[in-house]
Amino acid sequence: MKITGAEILIESLKREGVKHIFGYPGGVVLNIFDLLYDNKDIQLILTRHEQGAVHAADGYARSTGKPGVVLVTSGPGATNTITGIATASMDSIPLIVFSGQVPTMLIGNDAFQEADIVGISRPCTKYNFLVKDIKDLSNIVREAFYIATSGRPGPVLIDLPKDVTASKAEFIWQETVKIRSYNPTYEGNKWMIIQAAHLIAKSKRAVIIAGGGVIISGGYRELRELAEFIDIPVTMTLMGLGSLPGTHELSLGMPGMHGTYYANKAIQEADLLIAIGMRFDDRVTGKLDAFAPHAKIIHIDIDPTSIRKNVRVDIPIVGDVKRVLTALNKVLKEDIKEQWDEVRKAWLRQIDTWKKERPMTYTYSDEVIKPQFVVEKIYDLTKGNAIITTEVGQNQMWAAQFYKFDRPRTLLTSGGLGTMGYGFPAAIGAQIAHPDKLVIDIAGDGSIQMNIQELATAVINKLPVKVAILNNHYLGMVRQWQELFFHERYSYSHLEVVPDFVKVAEAYGAAGLKATRPSEVEPVLKEGFKIKKTVFMDFIVDWKEKVYPMVPANAPIDHMLFEEQKEKSEKKLKALK
Repeated sequence: MKITGAEILIESLKREGVKHIFGYPGGVVLNIFDLLYDNKDIQLILTRHEQGAVHAADGYARSTGKPGVVLVTSGPGATNTITGIATASMDSIPLIVFSGQVPTMLIGNDAFQEADIVGISRPCTKYNFLVKDIKDLSNIVREAFYIATSGRPGPVLIDLPKDVTASKAEFIWQETVKIRSYNPTYEGNKWMIIQAAHLIAKSKRAVIIAGGGVIISGGYRELRELAEFIDIPVTMTLMGLGSLPGTHELSLGMPGMHGTYYANKAIQEADLLIAIGMRFDDRVTGKLDAFAPHAKIIHIDIDPTSIRKNVRVDIPIVGDVKRVLTALNKVLKEDIKEQWDEVRKAWLRQIDTWKKERPMTYTYSDEVIKPQFVVEKIYDLTKGNAIITTEVGQNQMWAAQFYKFDRPRTLLTSGGLGTMGYGFPAAIGAQIAHPDKLVIDIAGDGSIQMNIQELATAVINKLPVKVAILNNHYLGMVRQWQELFFHERYSYSHLEVVPDFVKVAEAYGAAGLKATRPSEVEPVLKEGFKIKKTVFMDFIVDWKEKVYPMVPANAPIDHMLFEEQKEKSEKKLKALK
């Protein structure tokens, strides 16, 4: 029996186990939306903007490990997805984005609401398709899910011309997928793994840098096994936070520009770096030719193009993190007989000394709310049992620094692209996926306004998402750089008109709370967490507060600025310039 392309699409999504789609309707996809009207197996979450739909699907994917699915119309509907697609691409998040397209006979004629979304999205998708023949539709959907979720995950876009979804064909489903030109490597080279094991055994000052690939592969147990077996301290990139419990004694927190003092010192003094599922981006390495000057480097990643792209590597291992770590742990336990000596214990003692010298701290005030205090209170009240999303800027860094992520997939944040407006719709996606969990977006007053229209999405779906706004009336990170590097010339970073977020929340049917003094922070958080609907909590924080430590641009990562060293920091900045 022949069925329409729209019916083939819906049936294909059912076969892939899709339960939720995030989207926004339009003319060329109305036949698909019509089928979803009374569909009992798939729920469409109507967002208020296509960018919000993609971020929500992204949050859904990050929190579950399953691909997020998006459905939008042609033209501006499709182009509005690009920021969300690029965000997912940079952070290796599996998404399937279905965009409507004008009928095939009109493509290239500048038809109403036509856009070359295949061409536009090519640089920020793992792959994309233009469906020209209805007979190919089910196979393309099958291949898209396979590509998006295998190897290094990423977003895949499928462009659906209106005539393809309206015409009819027989439904054929391929159970297995084989793409001749696409064969990710999952098993690491055995010889390289043995070499890595010997290098680890000989090292005296080893450090593990764990990235998002550990979480994506599900290799966090194997990571912990490796770290505990040989007592190797672990620092985690922003995307890797939660791959080892933040409260673990071997945890060094986050490295890099706003990383911990002891993580950066350990990297710079290490004789071996074991980089796992990370890509050595500039925020981690600082000045490249001064990065880890004494260390040999083992680099494990499923993406061969990420190895040796930014730093030299002594032992490259291409493969799935979980599988490679399983093999590496086996070799270490069975074949490497060397005992860990006093030199290695001395290394751990040195790191403990650095932790005591420069713990993550800030200057508390009884008069004004410090943003770090808000994040600490969120952690204390949740005991780490929450899914945290963030916007981008100071709020993101304070969340990474002062909330202890003890579990994987509990920090959802835009790492590579740094997308303001990501956190709130991502929290909506995470709450859809985990209706019984506490989901909190730690936001800034600038970022939250980027996709504030998604309040309607949260309210109409009765989602108890909590938003903690660290409100300093500035684009905080921009202001921080202007203070330190541009002689306090705050050019267009002061948000002179900031809405009353309590009234905004209430206007949408959500709850709004506000705190202006430190003594009000905990009561507001407790009340907000108890309310069984969407809540905006507006914390008026110290506008002068900056994120410390801070590594200036183009400086080695152990050249850090600290809060209590303002005069010394200014001299150091002049010297670095």
